[in-house]
Amino acid sequence: MRKSADHPLTAIGPARLAALLLSQPPSCGPVRLVAVDGHAGSGKTTFAARLAAELGGAPVLHLDDLATDGSFFGWAHRMKEQVLTPLAQGRVAHYTPYDWTRRAFPAGADAAAQLPPEPVVLIEGVGAGRRALRPYLACLLWMDVPAAQAWHCGRRRDGAQLAGFWTAWTRAETTHFAEDPSYSYANFVVHRGGQGFEVRTGPARHR
Repeated sequence: MRKSADHPLTAIGPARLAALLLSQPPSCGPVRLVAVDGHAGSGKTTFAARLAAELGGAPVLHLDDLATDGSFFGWAHRMKEQVLTPLAQGRVAHYTPYDWTRRAFPAGADAAAQLPPEPVVLIEGVGAGRRALRPYLACLLWMDVPAAQAWHCGRRRDGAQLAGFWTAWTRAETTHFAEDPSYSYANFVVHRGGQGFEVRTGPARHR
């Protein structure tokens, strides 16, 4: 994302952030690709939905749809082939969301989802700001919630029946961020307080 005087050090809300994003040049063909990264349970999905609404209904790709039960972070190749390449060419992207209940990708054309090359497309999920994606991003947002706090929220949300999943997930997430950290590349960090979401300039401004 461009560095300019318009990128405030003081907090702004999602509406102002949406305007800033739309002012940026496209980063992936005609698309401004915006990543919302952070620890599992940090509020990425909620914030992405709010930001998408401020952008007039921008499409959102959830990385849970590309990840699999056997390989939480093994989706980079699918992302490039099914999403990044068509968007870079100004085409509608087609991908098949993973079925976490059946632990398989559904078969058949009816199972495919579409991601149109709108002015802004949001990607939300753990690892959205990973090394393989950063060259295609117009902006990287990081949800500023410590890992332990975020994981506690996620475990409480999902209940005891998914305790085993969370044990495996937190181990894999810790390894992922140790090898491919996102935070230091974030253009903005997102806080959630009593007045809602607040967005502040991230560490990438100072790189």
